[in-house]
Amino acid sequence: MSEMIAKAVPVAEPPDDEALADGVAALPADLLERLAADVAAAGGELPEDPESAGAIGATMFDLPGSEDNTVTVLLSRDHVQGAPSQALVRVRSRQGGDGRHYLGIVTAGPFAEPDSLRADSHLLVTVATRGGIFLPPYHGRVQVAILGEELADGTLVPPRLRPLPNSPVHALSDEESAKVLKTEGDIRLGTVVGHEKVAVGVPSGQKAVLPRHLAILGTTGGGKSTTVARLVQQAQAADMAVILLDVEGEYAHLHEPTDDARMLAALADRGMKAEGLPVGRTALYHLVGRDPANPGHPNLRPFSLQFAMLSPYAVIEILGLSDAQALRFHKAYDIARELVRDLGIFPQATAAAEVRAKQERIAAEIDEFERGYPRLTLSLLIDVANACHDLAERPPQARGRRGRGAEEEAEEAAPERVLLNEDVRKPAGREALRRRVHAAGPFDSAVSWRALLGKLGRLNRLRVFHDPSRKVKARPLAPAEMLRPGAVSIVDLSDSGASELNNLVIADLLRGVQDAQDKAYRTYERAKKADAAAAPPARVLIVIEEAHEFLSAERLEKMSTLFEQVARVAKRGRKRWLGLVFVTQLPQHLPRAVFGLVNSYVLHKITDPQVVSTLQKTVSGIDAGLWKRLPGLAPGQAIVSFPHMTRPLLAAIDPTPAKLRLVD
Repeated sequence: MSEMIAKAVPVAEPPDDEALADGVAALPADLLERLAADVAAAGGELPEDPESAGAIGATMFDLPGSEDNTVTVLLSRDHVQGAPSQALVRVRSRQGGDGRHYLGIVTAGPFAEPDSLRADSHLLVTVATRGGIFLPPYHGRVQVAILGEELADGTLVPPRLRPLPNSPVHALSDEESAKVLKTEGDIRLGTVVGHEKVAVGVPSGQKAVLPRHLAILGTTGGGKSTTVARLVQQAQAADMAVILLDVEGEYAHLHEPTDDARMLAALADRGMKAEGLPVGRTALYHLVGRDPANPGHPNLRPFSLQFAMLSPYAVIEILGLSDAQALRFHKAYDIARELVRDLGIFPQATAAAEVRAKQERIAAEIDEFERGYPRLTLSLLIDVANACHDLAERPPQARGRRGRGAEEEAEEAAPERVLLNEDVRKPAGREALRRRVHAAGPFDSAVSWRALLGKLGRLNRLRVFHDPSRKVKARPLAPAEMLRPGAVSIVDLSDSGASELNNLVIADLLRGVQDAQDKAYRTYERAKKADAAAAPPARVLIVIEEAHEFLSAERLEKMSTLFEQVARVAKRGRKRWLGLVFVTQLPQHLPRAVFGLVNSYVLHKITDPQVVSTLQKTVSGIDAGLWKRLPGLAPGQAIVSFPHMTRPLLAAIDPTPAKLRLVD
């Protein structure tokens, strides 16, 4: 064998001293010629693979721990940072195999690994810990989730196979990435982490997105308020009607530009400027008798509630009435409803025949699980409940006698009661009240009646209900005014003092908005028949801050009617362009049924592992890598998931240009 080698490659003469001094040994003179001849005999130089041109790496062989729809990609040293987290790549499977093109997204990495050593080898550890400088050749490794197979026309379809090993991998440009991720939309929320030029947008004109409702979740300090303010500002710019239920008064200054130093620096970094919402299109509503969070707002509007708009079943739940108290509430409510008819309040006795017929039809079709009887006031209900209590408190012998003289004798012996309602104070009203109450008797359990009166009295002392008897100057909310395109209505509940009162406001508002939007669509549909160019009603977005106080899982069984009202609004809103946004720092207190109404999510930092585990079972499509990052997200970062997007993404939310009252 040694002789064959000697014949094939003659041994060169020993190098002289000068060559040794230069550190270079003499080589055979014809070595290069013979090498070129061998290459030519073998078919010439191997041509460069055109598919590998511009590739940043190649796929690796699968390992026993490999998972479906994921591949490992090895990166050359020069491209270790060419595929950051959430980067999109195109894998061109080898022509010797299926020749298919796959699109994927980096879900883990990039990790740096030495080429010929283990990363934890004694050599590398010793050199690094002793302060030495030794950097062996290395490469990068990333984990890629396959999004789909790319057809010739650019269509993305579910993958049937996997890319072959050693298939070239190419990074997509920002323009290609935006097209694949489908993040376009006129409501800009921020940018994709890893793609500074790829904006995360929400299309305000697609019924499959915002009208299918959104949840913004996260702990305190995670950036929810900034996200809400940004969403409101962008929705207003998209000509949507926005109604913001502000529980803490954070958004009372949205018409002013931000003056927070951190926000200003972040805005400048993204090439944006500080600016508030248009003053002429922004209104701050507050309950009558309550202090607003911004008394100097240029468009301040006090409002009162309409007791008649509230479902009697919802009132029972909000007040927390016991079964005995609820039974007596229903009895008093039935009497009050008949009394409203007797006194000609509704249907109106003085109305024209056509109007009265319409009101009769409305009264007959009322669903009391959705709303109350028209023009029935709280003061009238309390007067009825007082009269029922007085009869229940009579001695048994007085209640047992049926003669007219016995009734009159008992009434004369009872102290004169002050009536609250103006219509009942009139002689005809007193007589109608006495007649209806006596006809509905007998009554018992004065204790339960007193307990009911105590809760109704507490509600009445809030003095927030519109009642002509009191001459309250603040009129009820006018949802039709709030539903103008581009209008922002901030309902300030920061000084309500009770979650029950907030719930009453939200229930009243949701019902009123739904009725107004239904009416607007009926008008639009009639107009469209005559004029195809008729303008549709405004797209509406209702933001409910601190949603866990309104719809808590603990009170769901006791407030099922209230939740059913929200569910009806949510279901009808999908057809009527009525989107709900639930915002909370305590998502664990929201019932699972609420998550069933939501199709879009913005998840800020959540540290509770139980909450994260619950959300993992609820929110689909988010990979394990993003879930692991959720507890450690920085303020302003969020995982966003919308139906129009190819997949959920980690995004950096844009700073708000408007002023927040409580930034911290």
